[in-house]
Amino acid sequence: MKKTHAILFLFSGFLGLTILSFAQFTTEEISEREKWETFLKTAGIVGEKQIGGGSIKTAPWRLDLEKDGISRGALWKNPEGKLSGHDESWKWEIAAYRLDKYLALNMVPPTVEREFQGKRGACQLWVTAAMDLRKKNSDKIETPSDMLYTWNNAIYMTWAFDTLIANKDRNAGTILITKNWRLMLIDHSRSFGTSVESAKEPIYDEEKQAAEGMKRLPRTFVEKLKAMNIGSVTEAIGDYLTDDEIKAVLKRRDLILKEIARLIEKYGENNVLY
Repeated sequence: MKKTHAILFLFSGFLGLTILSFAQFTTEEISEREKWETFLKTAGIVGEKQIGGGSIKTAPWRLDLEKDGISRGALWKNPEGKLSGHDESWKWEIAAYRLDKYLALNMVPPTVEREFQGKRGACQLWVTAAMDLRKKNSDKIETPSDMLYTWNNAIYMTWAFDTLIANKDRNAGTILITKNWRLMLIDHSRSFGTSVESAKEPIYDEEKQAAEGMKRLPRTFVEKLKAMNIGSVTEAIGDYLTDDEIKAVLKRRDLILKEIARLIEKYGENNVLY
């Protein structure tokens, strides 16, 4: 699996917890998302440093951006093609962010297209979290009891999202945890595959790596899944996915809905949907 960057997620400063149903961004963060998209596209670059070595094969850059007295960091990368045996694309980083917005999951940091050193690539708001899931696991840090319900729901949403985008490369270093126990998801350049296997069965269900699978999901999310079609997904994502990649997303959507139906039959609707 890829080693990922440690990041800090600040939109305009650290905000109090106001989880919106299953969303992980606060109301204020959501309202400022368009501002940060514009910032990422237009702010001047005042510093740059390539992040490399170890298992990082995508050669990302840390950019220091500044505009109108505001300074923020960003991660820029432009992998494309077969790298270390995996299909990679910077466009999939943007597609994941746009799909996250379309589904109102609000778990992926603002990500836009930006040219750097004469090349097109994905530019994501640099984020610093309290820790990532890797540290939580290695240090055996327990989730606070009063946050356990929302924590588990966010984990279930992560598995559902990764199944939808065919992200087989999710690892503990790409799940960031804020100090008030919200989850942020990064690193999606190996997603959106079109293999036949990815459309045969869910990547994450009760029988696989995530034993808990997608056993509790928001009703609004399920309704959004049902309403998805080629036209709506194309409008939301633009040309960052090909027609075949969009069709593969919809096939995996059908797998998720089938799994949800199975879980409802097994556990009861009110225990699966909220």
